Amino acid sequence: MRLDPRLGLPALMLSLCLVACGKHGGEASASQSANPVVVGKPHSGGELVFAFDGASLTQFALDPHKSAFAPHARVIRSIFDSLVVLLPGHRIGPWLAKSWEISPDGLSYTFHLRDDVKFHDGTRFDAVAVKFNLDRIKEPKNALYALSDIGGYQASRVVDDFTLRVEFAQPYAPFLANLSKSSLGIVSPAAVQKYGDQFPLHPVGTGPFRFTSMAPGTEIALERNPDYQWSPSGAAHNGPAWLDRLTFKNVPEEATRVAVLENGQAGAVDLIPPQNLVQLRTSTKFHLIERELLNHNYSLYLNSRREPWSDERVRKAFRLSLDVDAAVKTIYLGTARRAWSPLSPSLLGYDASLEGGWKQDRAAAKHALDDLGWKPGPDGIRVKDGKRLTVSFLDAQGNREKRLDLITIFRRQLHDSGFDLKIDSESLGAWIEKTQSGEFDLVAGSLFAPDPDVLQRIYASGRPTLLSIFKGADPELNHLLEAGSQALTDDERVHLYQQAQRLIVDKTYSIPTYVLIYSVAAANRVQGISVDAHGFPVLSDAWLQ
Repeated sequence: MRLDPRLGLPALMLSLCLVACGKHGGEASASQSANPVVVGKPHSGGELVFAFDGASLTQFALDPHKSAFAPHARVIRSIFDSLVVLLPGHRIGPWLAKSWEISPDGLSYTFHLRDDVKFHDGTRFDAVAVKFNLDRIKEPKNALYALSDIGGYQASRVVDDFTLRVEFAQPYAPFLANLSKSSLGIVSPAAVQKYGDQFPLHPVGTGPFRFTSMAPGTEIALERNPDYQWSPSGAAHNGPAWLDRLTFKNVPEEATRVAVLENGQAGAVDLIPPQNLVQLRTSTKFHLIERELLNHNYSLYLNSRREPWSDERVRKAFRLSLDVDAAVKTIYLGTARRAWSPLSPSLLGYDASLEGGWKQDRAAAKHALDDLGWKPGPDGIRVKDGKRLTVSFLDAQGNREKRLDLITIFRRQLHDSGFDLKIDSESLGAWIEKTQSGEFDLVAGSLFAPDPDVLQRIYASGRPTLLSIFKGADPELNHLLEAGSQALTDDERVHLYQQAQRLIVDKTYSIPTYVLIYSVAAANRVQGISVDAHGFPVLSDAWLQ
C-alpha cells in the first residue's frame, strides 16, 4: 500500500484503525478449545515469539496516544499500563490508580495513585506524570485519536504527589472506561521530552515488559521489567512477567502466520483465518483463546449526502437486497456471527431487540426501485434519467479479514436487484481525502471501543473528524448521542443508546455485517495467555512449559 507523504503518522494510524480495526475488544466470555494439559506451575524464563497481523507497514509507532492501529495496541498493552482496568460486567478496577471519587455533578474525578511505580527509565510515576499525559492528549497535534477518549477534559490539578483531580467542562460518562484503553496508557514524561517526535520509536512506560529494539515493520523486541509489582485488578499473578523476552513478529499473510505456528517458528499467533480455526479447535498440539471484540461492528455506510443515497428508500432497497446471514456464513464458516446492531453484543447498552429485525427481501427491493423510477436496463442494472444505479465501494485495505470476499458476495446479491457495485481500491492517502470530502458512494469500517459512546464518534454531525465516515446529519441522533455521553447513570445511558441504535438501523445509516472474535492460537508448551475485556492479548501471565 502506498502512503501519501503528506499524512502525518497520527492521521495514518487513525485511518488504519477505521479501515481495519474490527479485530479488537470484548466482554463476552473468552473460550479455549482443545485445552492443553498443564504440566507444573508457572515459572520464569524463555522467549515467546508472537506472530501478529501488523499489516504491510514499513514502520511501527508505539505511542499509545497517537496510534489507533489495533496491531500496535496489542504491543503497546505490554509496554504501557493504564490508570484503571476494564473487568467483566462493565466494571472498572484499580491499576495505577488505587481508587477514585467522582463528584455528584460528574464534572471532576479525584484519583489516588500508587506510590511504588516507576517508569522503565527509572523516573517516578506520580500525579505530575498523569497530568502531563492528560494535557498531552488534549493537544490534537499530540494525540489525534486519543483526544476523543477524554471528551470535554478541561484541566488536571495536582492535589499532592499521588492525588490528582481531573476536571471536565461537561459530564463525560465514558471517561473511566476509556481510561482502561491502551490509547490512554501512561507514557514517561521524561522520555517524551528526551525523544520528542521520535518517542513512538523509543516507547517508555511502566508495563510488565520494556522496549529493547525494533526492526522497522518487521519485529519488535521486549524484555521483562524486573521491577514490575503493580499488576491490574484481576491479573493472574502480581509481580514481574514470567517470560524473559517477548518478540512480536509482523506476519501479515494469514496462511504464513499459521505456518510459522505449525513449524515452531512462533509459539503463538493471532487472527486465525476461519478455515484454520475450524481445524485448530480439534487439535491436540495447539490450543485457542477466543474473545468477542468490543467495537463498532464492521458496517457498510452509504453516503447519505450524495444522490441517490440521500433517499432513505434507496438505502433500504440496498439493504433489502443483501442476505447478510448467508454471506457471513459462507466467508467465516461459522466462526463469526452476523451482526444486527452497530455495537458488538458485549458493549454496554447493546440492543438485543434488533436481532432478527429484517431479512433479505429482493421482491420488496425491486418494487421500491420501480416506484422510484429506477428501471432495469438490458444487462439488469437499473437506470434512471440515463444514469446507471452504480455503487462505488471505496477501499484501502484489500482483503484483510476476508472483507473483500464479503463485499464480493454482496456484489452478486446486489446485482440481482439491479445495483452495479464496483470496487474502487485506493491508496490510504486517497481514501482519507475522499472520505473526508464525501467523494464516495459506499465505505465500510469498524472502530474498537469499550463504551457505546463510539456511536458519537462516527455518527455525530457538526464536528467532523477522521472518525466521521458517516456523512449524514440527524438532529435527533445527535441529541441522543450527546445525552448518552453526559448521562450519570448506566440505566439512563442504556435507554438513550438503545434508541440511537434503533434509529441508525431504521434509517439505514449503516448496515452491520458481522461480530468479530479475536483469536490467538498457541502451542501447548505456551501457557497462561489470556485476552482482556477489550480483546487484546495479555502476555504478562504467559509462561513456557
